[in-house]
Amino acid sequence: MNERSSARLPTVLALVVAVLAVSSSAPLIAFAAAPALAIAFWRNALATVVLTPITYGPRRAELFGASPRAKVFGVLAGVALAAHFATWMPSVQLGSVATATALVATQPVWQGVIAAVQGRRPSTAGWIGIGLAVAGAAWATGADVGVSTQAVLADVLALLGGVFAAVYTALGERARTELRTTTYTWICYGVCAAILLVVCLAAGLDLGGYDNRTWAAILALVVGAQLLGHSMFNYALEHTTATTVSVLILLEVPGASLLAWLWLDQQPRVAALPGLALLLSGVAVFILGAARSARPVVDPALPD
Repeated sequence: MNERSSARLPTVLALVVAVLAVSSSAPLIAFAAAPALAIAFWRNALATVVLTPITYGPRRAELFGASPRAKVFGVLAGVALAAHFATWMPSVQLGSVATATALVATQPVWQGVIAAVQGRRPSTAGWIGIGLAVAGAAWATGADVGVSTQAVLADVLALLGGVFAAVYTALGERARTELRTTTYTWICYGVCAAILLVVCLAAGLDLGGYDNRTWAAILALVVGAQLLGHSMFNYALEHTTATTVSVLILLEVPGASLLAWLWLDQQPRVAALPGLALLLSGVAVFILGAARSARPVVDPALPD
């Protein structure tokens, strides 16, 4: 085995693990017998606890030495992350895993729109991708109109989750000019957990008393999607391109759908499948168009 092959194998394995980890997120949320906002609080709070020894250990100097501007952007990113979880995670429990995961995957498209507002206009391929993704989202949501009002609400929440994920990423780009991933995510997760705690308490949601299966699902979310998935993607970024990682993240949609089908007996709605396929094609075209024009607007470190 030559040097290139030996370096490629760990990268491939890391990407496989990362895709499987993030693909488990939506099925675990749907499986857990707990309020979506409470699950969101626990996954961020527990992740913050895990990252605290690193942040206050090897990263202590970076945390206290960073400029107030970087910290403010980190806090604002945490607020956007809380909005993302508060919209997307309920959408998974209200609707289907397949549709919710696909609609939140429009995050790179909204990121492109934000970049356009900032003066970094997408390429022609980028605009085509945006058009395809929006058309696919409209198709999938239209297919749910005949199902129930709850299904349409779930679709709207999932789309909002994608928008807030894009805002989170845009703010994170500013913070990460000074902060490394661990320090930045510690700030984000901590702020996000604090906001969600206040919301849960104000809404009178139960934060405990769950059965063992639900606690196991929450822990699996923390270890899998919240920590392991991001870590493996970050490792892969050292050996492959951000474009490759961003496109592979789209495999979360069929991966989550398949897990929900096999595990939860949640079959994708046939009428929505063409729209979901069109949506994913549009996101892929947008990512590739952004890479070709050398205007990176996609952060592969997605919150899910």
